[in-house]
Amino acid sequence: MDELLRVFLDNLFPIIFVAGVGFLLQRLLSLDPQPLVNLSYFVLLPALQFILVIDSELGGGEVLQVILLASAVIFLCLIIAWMAAQLLKLPPGLTAAVLVVAAFMNAGNYGLSLNKLAFGEAGLAWASIFFITLTLWANALGVFILTAGRSSLRQALIEMLRVPAVFAVFLGLLFKFLPFGVPSPLYQAVDLLAVATITVMLVILGMQIGKSGLPIHAGPLALVIFIRLVISPFLAWSISPFFHLPELARNTSIIEAGMPSAVLTSILALKFETEPEFVTGAVFITTLISPITLTIILSLLA
Repeated sequence: MDELLRVFLDNLFPIIFVAGVGFLLQRLLSLDPQPLVNLSYFVLLPALQFILVIDSELGGGEVLQVILLASAVIFLCLIIAWMAAQLLKLPPGLTAAVLVVAAFMNAGNYGLSLNKLAFGEAGLAWASIFFITLTLWANALGVFILTAGRSSLRQALIEMLRVPAVFAVFLGLLFKFLPFGVPSPLYQAVDLLAVATITVMLVILGMQIGKSGLPIHAGPLALVIFIRLVISPFLAWSISPFFHLPELARNTSIIEAGMPSAVLTSILALKFETEPEFVTGAVFITTLISPITLTIILSLLA
């Protein structure tokens, strides 16, 4: 028990504290998180991805393995959630909502923060690869699922290519392989933005939770909690040996897989009017429970 408490205090308490600041700001001042969401989405996250790519010394083959592992976990969660939804005879809209909150995890503001605290800058670098993979699938496949056929896969792929963080990755790769590299003034300027990313994203997380309503649809919600917080990290743990990853890459991937439902899913559900109350409630309750499951996972990985 003492070990679990130490793991919680060292790795999860700082995250909860900063997110709690965002929660209190929203509840006491009724602040709208959208301006910060836009700042993070269009400026800070791309800056962080650019810096991580520039500074990364990760091998190309190992990066590909993390991408494949992340993709495998996402698709396996989708399959399990879809099969369970069919057994429960859920209506199409609720089925779509269950799929996205069960498969797409908060690998960004929560996952990156926890991996940086637990494993340092090297852990952050590996976690960012998982996060980029999640971002791509959530913006393409997630949109396709939530629109329930109202949007073509081609349109969904176009939306994916519009994600600023994706451009930042490719731009970082371009500079990384240019003979002159990144000019020092440009690097320092972008790095100043990147340093602020984790803190701002945690404040946003707290503000989003502050705006969340009470969870509805108890049965589907219980299904999502089980898949997202138990099945998903178990899948990552079970199949990771097949990808021959370094231990740090394996551990950060398992942590990322154990994250609660992504805040992005609530934004997409609101945008496409697909069970937004259920999706927001699922994000709220999985985030609330996740410190318990993540503390256990971290202890097992130690």
